[in-house]
Amino acid sequence: MKTFTEHPASVGETYFQHMRTSFSFGIRMLVSGIGCFLHGIFPFLCVKTGSKTITTLHDRMVTHRDKRKQPRDLRT
Repeated sequence: MKTFTEHPASVGETYFQHMRTSFSFGIRMLVSGIGCFLHGIFPFLCVKTGSKTITTLHDRMVTHRDKRKQPRDLRT
């Protein structure tokens, strides 16, 4: 069971909270990816879709982190 809970706990979430957050990120990335493909074919469409999604998801990840947790070394 530790395999399923260790990482979520390290970012201050339960298993199901982490699943919900991961699913919401994944769906946004999929939709944004479609926008990027459309932009590749039609350069006038979805001009800022990819960059806005990256910025939004990064901000959500950083601002929603549990402030009580110490930052972990990302190289591990």
